Amino acid sequence: MAVDTMSESRVLALSKETDRMWLDCAVAAPAVRPRVRLFCFPYAGASASIFRPWQAEVHQDIQVCGVQLPGRGGRFAEAPFSRLSQILDALTESLHGAPDVPFAFFGHCMGALIAFELARRLRREGREPLHLIVSALRPPQLREPRYRLHLLSNEAFVAALAALNGLPQELMQEPELLNMMLPALRADFEACETYQYRYEPPLHCPISCYGGRNDPRSTPEEMALWRAHTVATFSCRVFPGNHFFLDSARKAVLSALSVELLGTLIRREHGGNFQSRGASK
Repeated sequence: MAVDTMSESRVLALSKETDRMWLDCAVAAPAVRPRVRLFCFPYAGASASIFRPWQAEVHQDIQVCGVQLPGRGGRFAEAPFSRLSQILDALTESLHGAPDVPFAFFGHCMGALIAFELARRLRREGREPLHLIVSALRPPQLREPRYRLHLLSNEAFVAALAALNGLPQELMQEPELLNMMLPALRADFEACETYQYRYEPPLHCPISCYGGRNDPRSTPEEMALWRAHTVATFSCRVFPGNHFFLDSARKAVLSALSVELLGTLIRREHGGNFQSRGASK
Protein backbone atom coordinates (compact mmCIF):
# COMPACT_ATOMS: atom_id res chain seq x y z
CA MET A 1 0.00 0.00 0.00
CA ALA A 2 1.40 3.41 -0.95
CA VAL A 3 2.70 5.79 1.69
CA ASP A 4 0.42 8.80 2.08
CA THR A 5 2.73 11.66 1.16
CA MET A 6 -0.04 14.17 1.97
CA SER A 7 0.30 13.52 5.68
CA GLU A 8 1.66 16.48 7.61
CA SER A 9 3.91 14.08 9.52
CA ARG A 10 5.78 13.58 6.26
CA VAL A 11 6.57 17.24 5.75
CA LEU A 12 10.02 18.56 6.61
CA ALA A 13 10.68 21.50 8.91
CA LEU A 14 13.99 22.83 10.12
CA SER A 15 15.10 24.65 13.22
CA LYS A 16 16.66 28.10 12.83
CA GLU A 17 20.02 26.73 13.94
CA THR A 18 19.89 23.97 11.33
CA ASP A 19 18.84 26.49 8.68
CA ARG A 20 22.01 28.47 9.26
CA MET A 21 24.30 25.43 9.30
CA TRP A 22 22.97 23.18 6.58
CA LEU A 23 20.88 25.31 4.26
CA ASP A 24 21.27 28.18 1.87
CA CYS A 25 17.64 29.03 1.17
CA ALA A 26 16.76 31.63 -1.41
CA VAL A 27 14.00 34.11 -0.62
CA ALA A 28 11.00 33.61 -2.86
CA ALA A 29 8.77 36.41 -4.12
CA PRO A 30 7.67 38.80 -1.34
CA ALA A 31 4.63 37.67 0.61
CA VAL A 32 4.50 34.35 -1.27
CA ARG A 33 4.56 31.30 0.98
CA PRO A 34 6.12 28.42 -0.97
CA ARG A 35 3.98 25.43 -1.76
CA VAL A 36 7.03 23.21 -2.22
CA ARG A 37 10.48 23.42 -0.65
CA LEU A 38 13.14 21.95 -2.93
CA PHE A 39 16.27 20.73 -1.16
CA CYS A 40 19.17 20.68 -3.64
CA PHE A 41 22.28 18.55 -3.10
CA PRO A 42 25.40 19.67 -5.03
CA TYR A 43 27.95 17.67 -6.98
CA ALA A 44 31.35 16.76 -5.51
CA GLY A 45 33.32 19.72 -4.20
CA ALA A 46 30.53 22.22 -4.78
CA SER A 47 28.73 24.37 -2.23
CA ALA A 48 25.07 25.20 -1.79
CA SER A 49 25.62 28.58 -3.45
CA ILE A 50 25.48 27.03 -6.93
CA PHE A 51 21.71 26.83 -6.51
CA ARG A 52 21.13 30.47 -5.48
CA PRO A 53 20.40 31.71 -9.03
CA TRP A 54 17.69 29.09 -9.44
CA GLN A 55 15.14 30.92 -7.31
CA ALA A 56 14.68 33.62 -9.95
CA GLU A 57 14.02 31.00 -12.64
CA VAL A 58 11.78 28.40 -11.00
CA HIS A 59 8.06 28.88 -10.40
CA GLN A 60 7.32 31.23 -7.51
CA ASP A 61 5.55 28.44 -5.60
CA ILE A 62 8.89 26.63 -5.24
CA GLN A 63 11.52 27.65 -2.68
CA VAL A 64 15.06 26.55 -3.51
CA CYS A 65 17.24 25.48 -0.57
CA GLY A 66 20.79 24.39 -1.32
CA VAL A 67 22.23 21.91 1.17
CA GLN A 68 25.60 23.02 2.55
CA LEU A 69 27.92 20.16 3.40
CA PRO A 70 30.95 20.65 5.70
CA GLY A 71 34.25 21.72 4.15
CA ARG A 72 32.94 24.32 1.69
CA GLY A 73 31.16 27.66 1.54
CA GLY A 74 30.27 29.00 4.98
CA ARG A 75 31.43 25.68 6.47
CA PHE A 76 34.89 25.75 4.87
CA ALA A 77 36.68 25.46 8.23
CA GLU A 78 34.90 22.22 9.08
CA ALA A 79 36.35 18.83 8.14
CA PRO A 80 34.47 17.30 5.19
CA PHE A 81 32.80 13.92 5.59
CA SER A 82 34.47 11.03 3.76
CA ARG A 83 31.67 8.48 4.14
CA LEU A 84 28.15 8.75 2.78
CA SER A 85 26.82 7.29 6.03
CA GLN A 86 28.25 10.28 7.93
CA ILE A 87 26.44 12.70 5.63
CA LEU A 88 23.17 10.78 5.94
CA ASP A 89 23.41 10.48 9.72
CA ALA A 90 23.95 14.22 10.10
CA LEU A 91 21.18 15.18 7.67
CA THR A 92 18.67 12.74 9.13
CA GLU A 93 19.34 14.12 12.60
CA SER A 94 19.22 17.74 11.46
CA LEU A 95 16.03 17.58 9.39
CA HIS A 96 13.10 17.07 11.71
CA GLY A 97 9.59 16.01 10.76
CA ALA A 98 6.96 18.62 11.61
CA PRO A 99 4.21 20.50 9.72
CA ASP A 100 5.60 23.08 7.30
CA VAL A 101 5.34 22.69 3.52
CA PRO A 102 5.79 19.64 1.25
CA PHE A 103 9.41 19.00 0.30
CA ALA A 104 11.21 17.52 -2.69
CA PHE A 105 14.81 16.53 -3.37
CA PHE A 106 17.10 17.37 -6.29
CA GLY A 107 20.66 16.10 -6.56
CA HIS A 108 23.34 16.26 -9.24
CA CYS A 109 25.92 13.45 -9.47
CA MET A 110 27.11 12.89 -5.86
CA GLY A 111 24.16 15.01 -4.76
CA ALA A 112 21.78 12.59 -6.48
CA LEU A 113 23.24 9.72 -4.46
CA ILE A 114 22.77 11.68 -1.22
CA ALA A 115 19.21 12.64 -2.18
CA PHE A 116 18.30 9.05 -3.04
CA GLU A 117 19.72 7.51 0.12
CA LEU A 118 18.27 10.27 2.31
CA ALA A 119 14.85 9.65 0.76
CA ARG A 120 15.19 5.98 1.69
CA ARG A 121 16.31 6.91 5.23
CA LEU A 122 13.30 9.18 5.69
CA ARG A 123 10.98 6.51 4.25
CA ARG A 124 12.05 4.21 7.09
CA GLU A 125 10.76 6.89 9.46
CA GLY A 126 7.45 7.05 7.59
CA ARG A 127 8.10 10.18 5.54
CA GLU A 128 9.18 10.53 1.93
CA PRO A 129 9.77 13.54 -0.30
CA LEU A 130 7.01 14.70 -2.57
CA HIS A 131 9.26 14.04 -5.57
CA LEU A 132 12.85 12.91 -6.14
CA ILE A 133 14.86 14.31 -9.06
CA VAL A 134 18.21 12.64 -9.76
CA SER A 135 20.64 14.20 -12.21
CA ALA A 136 23.82 12.99 -13.97
CA LEU A 137 24.22 9.79 -11.95
CA ARG A 138 23.99 6.16 -12.95
CA PRO A 139 21.49 4.31 -10.74
CA PRO A 140 23.11 2.93 -7.60
CA GLN A 141 22.60 -0.73 -8.50
CA LEU A 142 25.12 -0.17 -11.33
CA ARG A 143 27.71 1.53 -9.16
CA GLU A 144 30.49 -1.04 -9.01
CA PRO A 145 33.68 0.86 -8.05
CA ARG A 146 35.20 1.71 -11.42
CA TYR A 147 37.86 3.97 -9.94
CA ARG A 148 39.57 4.74 -6.63
CA LEU A 149 40.47 8.31 -7.46
CA HIS A 150 40.56 9.45 -3.84
CA LEU A 151 43.72 7.38 -3.31
CA LEU A 152 45.70 9.24 -5.99
CA SER A 153 48.19 12.04 -5.41
CA ASN A 154 46.82 15.56 -5.81
CA GLU A 155 48.33 15.95 -9.27
CA ALA A 156 47.04 12.58 -10.48
CA PHE A 157 43.67 13.17 -8.82
CA VAL A 158 43.13 16.47 -10.65
CA ALA A 159 44.35 14.99 -13.94
CA ALA A 160 41.95 12.06 -13.60
CA LEU A 161 39.02 14.34 -12.84
CA ALA A 162 39.83 16.50 -15.84
CA ALA A 163 40.01 13.43 -18.09
CA LEU A 164 36.63 12.24 -16.82
CA ASN A 165 35.05 15.67 -17.27
CA GLY A 166 34.50 15.67 -13.52
CA LEU A 167 35.34 19.32 -12.87
CA PRO A 168 33.67 22.49 -14.15
CA GLN A 169 35.85 24.24 -16.73
CA GLU A 170 35.85 27.46 -14.68
CA LEU A 171 37.41 25.63 -11.74
CA MET A 172 40.15 24.15 -13.89
CA GLN A 173 41.13 27.69 -14.85
CA GLU A 174 41.55 28.77 -11.19
CA PRO A 175 44.41 26.64 -9.75
CA GLU A 176 44.47 28.44 -6.38
CA LEU A 177 40.74 27.92 -5.86
CA LEU A 178 41.09 24.31 -7.01
CA ASN A 179 43.81 23.66 -4.44
CA MET A 180 41.59 25.09 -1.70
CA MET A 181 38.78 22.77 -2.75
CA LEU A 182 40.87 19.60 -3.00
CA PRO A 183 40.20 18.33 0.56
CA ALA A 184 36.43 18.55 0.06
CA LEU A 185 36.68 17.10 -3.46
CA ARG A 186 38.79 14.16 -2.30
CA ALA A 187 36.48 13.48 0.67
CA ASP A 188 33.42 13.60 -1.61
CA PHE A 189 34.97 11.12 -4.04
CA GLU A 190 35.94 8.87 -1.15
CA ALA A 191 32.35 8.96 0.10
CA CYS A 192 31.07 7.93 -3.33
CA GLU A 193 33.78 5.37 -4.07
CA THR A 194 33.31 3.56 -0.74
CA TYR A 195 29.49 3.57 -0.99
CA GLN A 196 27.85 0.16 -1.15
CA TYR A 197 24.35 -0.17 -2.55
CA ARG A 198 21.88 -2.33 -0.65
CA TYR A 199 18.52 -3.31 -2.04
CA GLU A 200 15.39 -1.89 -0.45
CA PRO A 201 11.82 -1.85 -1.79
CA PRO A 202 11.14 0.99 -4.26
CA LEU A 203 10.11 4.41 -3.05
CA HIS A 204 6.48 5.55 -3.26
CA CYS A 205 7.28 9.06 -4.47
CA PRO A 206 7.67 9.89 -8.19
CA ILE A 207 11.21 9.93 -9.55
CA SER A 208 12.49 12.03 -12.44
CA CYS A 209 15.96 11.54 -13.88
CA TYR A 210 17.88 14.15 -15.88
CA GLY A 211 20.89 13.40 -18.05
CA GLY A 212 23.23 15.15 -20.46
CA ARG A 213 23.18 13.89 -24.04
CA ASN A 214 27.01 13.96 -24.21
CA ASP A 215 27.77 12.77 -20.68
CA PRO A 216 29.86 9.56 -20.90
CA ARG A 217 29.64 9.02 -17.15
CA SER A 218 25.88 8.47 -17.14
CA THR A 219 24.29 7.61 -20.47
CA PRO A 220 20.55 8.08 -21.11
CA GLU A 221 20.17 4.29 -21.27
CA GLU A 222 21.74 3.91 -17.83
CA MET A 223 19.77 6.81 -16.37
CA ALA A 224 16.51 5.17 -17.44
CA LEU A 225 17.26 2.28 -15.04
CA TRP A 226 16.33 4.58 -12.13
CA ARG A 227 12.82 3.39 -12.98
CA ALA A 228 13.38 0.40 -10.69
CA HIS A 229 13.44 2.63 -7.60
CA THR A 230 9.83 3.82 -7.57
CA VAL A 231 6.40 2.27 -7.72
CA ALA A 232 5.05 5.70 -8.64
CA THR A 233 5.37 7.74 -11.83
CA PHE A 234 8.74 7.92 -13.53
CA SER A 235 10.20 10.12 -16.25
CA CYS A 236 13.64 10.53 -17.77
CA ARG A 237 14.71 13.66 -19.66
CA VAL A 238 17.83 14.17 -21.74
CA PHE A 239 19.24 17.69 -22.09
CA PRO A 240 21.88 19.02 -24.48
CA GLY A 241 25.32 19.16 -22.92
CA ASN A 242 27.88 17.10 -21.02
CA HIS A 243 28.13 16.19 -17.33
CA PHE A 244 27.55 19.83 -16.35
CA PHE A 245 24.45 20.39 -18.46
CA LEU A 246 22.98 22.09 -15.37
CA ASP A 247 24.89 25.16 -16.52
CA SER A 248 24.58 24.93 -20.29
CA ALA A 249 20.89 23.93 -20.29
CA ARG A 250 19.81 25.59 -17.05
CA LYS A 251 16.71 27.29 -18.44
CA ALA A 252 15.36 24.02 -19.86
CA VAL A 253 16.25 22.10 -16.69
CA LEU A 254 14.49 24.54 -14.38
CA SER A 255 11.44 24.74 -16.64
CA ALA A 256 11.11 20.94 -16.56
CA LEU A 257 11.74 20.86 -12.82
CA SER A 258 9.02 23.44 -12.14
CA VAL A 259 6.47 21.64 -14.29
CA GLU A 260 7.17 18.27 -12.70
CA LEU A 261 7.14 19.45 -9.09
CA LEU A 262 3.95 21.47 -9.43
CA GLY A 263 2.33 18.66 -11.43
CA THR A 264 3.07 16.20 -8.63
CA LEU A 265 1.80 18.68 -6.03
CA ILE A 266 -1.45 19.30 -7.91
CA ARG A 267 -2.09 15.58 -8.37
CA ARG A 268 -1.45 15.02 -4.69
CA GLU A 269 -3.75 17.84 -3.63
CA HIS A 270 -6.50 16.39 -5.81
CA GLY A 271 -6.03 12.88 -4.55
CA GLY A 272 -4.12 11.69 -7.60
CA ASN A 273 -2.68 8.20 -7.82
CA PHE A 274 1.09 8.00 -8.31
CA GLN A 275 1.11 4.27 -9.05
CA SER A 276 1.25 4.34 -12.85
CA ARG A 277 4.74 4.11 -14.32
CA GLY A 278 5.64 6.97 -16.65
CA ALA A 279 7.48 6.66 -19.93
CA SER A 280 10.90 8.08 -20.69
CA LYS A 281 10.99 11.43 -22.44
